[in-house]
Amino acid sequence: MSTVNELFLQRVEQHLHIIYQDVELPISIAEFAQQLIKIILGDSPLRDPTPHTNRWDEQDIVLIAYGDSIIKHDDTEFAVANPIEAPLKTLHRFIKEQCDMQINALHILPFYPYSSDEGFAVMNYVQVNESLGDWEDIKRIAKDVKLMADLVINHCSSRSVWFENFLNDLHPGKDYFKTASLSDDLSQVVRPRTSSLLNTVTTPSGEKHVWCTFSHDQVDFDFANPEVLKEFVGIIRHYLDNGVRLFRLDAVAFLWKQLNTSCINLPQTHEAVRLMRTLIEHVEPSVVIITETNIPNQENLSYFGNANEAHAIYNFALPPLLLHTLLSGDSSALKHWMMSMPPAQNGTAYFNFIASHDGIGLRPIEGLLQPTEVASLVSTTMQFGGRVSMRTSNDGTHTPYELNIALFDAMQGTHNGPDKFGFERFMCAHAIMFALEGIPGLYIHSLLATTNDYERFENSQHNRAINRHRWQESKLLAAIGEKYSHHHKVFISIKNLLGVRKKQRAFHPNATQFTLHLSGGLFGFWRQSIDRRQSIFCVFNISDKPQTLLLADLNLINTQQWFDLVSGKTIEEGQLTIELEPYQCVWLSNIK
Repeated sequence: MSTVNELFLQRVEQHLHIIYQDVELPISIAEFAQQLIKIILGDSPLRDPTPHTNRWDEQDIVLIAYGDSIIKHDDTEFAVANPIEAPLKTLHRFIKEQCDMQINALHILPFYPYSSDEGFAVMNYVQVNESLGDWEDIKRIAKDVKLMADLVINHCSSRSVWFENFLNDLHPGKDYFKTASLSDDLSQVVRPRTSSLLNTVTTPSGEKHVWCTFSHDQVDFDFANPEVLKEFVGIIRHYLDNGVRLFRLDAVAFLWKQLNTSCINLPQTHEAVRLMRTLIEHVEPSVVIITETNIPNQENLSYFGNANEAHAIYNFALPPLLLHTLLSGDSSALKHWMMSMPPAQNGTAYFNFIASHDGIGLRPIEGLLQPTEVASLVSTTMQFGGRVSMRTSNDGTHTPYELNIALFDAMQGTHNGPDKFGFERFMCAHAIMFALEGIPGLYIHSLLATTNDYERFENSQHNRAINRHRWQESKLLAAIGEKYSHHHKVFISIKNLLGVRKKQRAFHPNATQFTLHLSGGLFGFWRQSIDRRQSIFCVFNISDKPQTLLLADLNLINTQQWFDLVSGKTIEEGQLTIELEPYQCVWLSNIK
């Protein structure tokens, strides 16, 4: 074995020693490490990754969609249930023909066979749901855009073959799932749901109580069993072979369970992320690992490690803070949070988003907003037709966990009620997100200005369904083609904004960012390109009243010409102010 191989083996062994230090393994750590390396390598050559390398730039925009967010139908009443084309083909065509090359990455939410939770109760990890298409469809998409896929790593469906084998004391699966005793003290376990943690099932060897962090249809794996880790390394290898280059580690914070702990963010979990990174980057160094950890902000930041865990982390505090800012007209909490966020090291980046298939999480703003401010968010969400999902706290009480509402509807007004600035407020939110340090993630229903889907909510009785509309292709094309519709206005405006963003080196995900201290209803920050040639002052009126920006509050170098990239206007010599209409934004750059 070469020197590089020896070093690789040693790193894998070190990870395994930390993860399994309190576990009696049936094989040696050395043998375990060799097995994992053999699985991940497959037929690929061993690669030598370069640390602290940015695998992204200002042109990277990730569109987030379900495989069937858009379906082609035959205009009959059975259209939704009977698409006449594999939805993955329809989605692929939409990106190629309608997105004007502004989207270069696509996150297809779980496209595997599933039993519930819109794909997150996976029945088979290495199959494509036949109602969506097949692996050839996935590979064709991966040739045109960077493909991001979910590794649903904490749990699988109770209807999976693995769990059916568990119920029948058969392999593989017999010992794949975490169990506990009803007498165990589980009071410290952090829960994101209100259902009971343990579900009692009957097996040939007796009654067992399986661990279910999210629902009784989503049974948690037991990673103390090395066979479970080997299965997932094999799944990662399969996804790499089919073109996946961005891995979203779903609910990874709950991966390792240990009695008398919170069972969230445990050291073994962090080390498992480091192990997966080590394995993957020695096969395909361009891969990006993104951790999905809907938890308080400081805990979320820990998944960067020392630039040796996740390449990117979901910026979970951004959606609720930005919503609070635009509904209240008060940017103080958003400013305070931004000033406390450490710049991402080279080789790491924030993954910014303001809407997704899930709701707007409230746990990430614990300690960032006052209880009265959170209560106002909940109240206004309900007023604007949304729903609120709850979780069970350690003391047994139910507290708001996330807001379930289409972002376009959430932006229809302020805490004082609906107003005429919904479109402007919605675009202001996206202009802020597109300009921030990090990689932008754009939910397809924000791009399309989709509103609350009450029919889907009523049919499913799941709060999140309200923001998971399924568009029929012909209706969608008509909506975005009708120039007076809000769908058209948003679709064109977002694409135009992205077209501008992608040309600015100062919007590189790792370019310098400083928060500005502006008065009144103004919020802003300064970005500077890595080569220091371009500066962009991003200023936003986050209120429903006109605001005056004093240019003296910005460090506009007098020897340079300045331009507003959004409007195309030039800052005239001697100009002292810019008047900003409600929710108007400017990106003032020294390079046009």
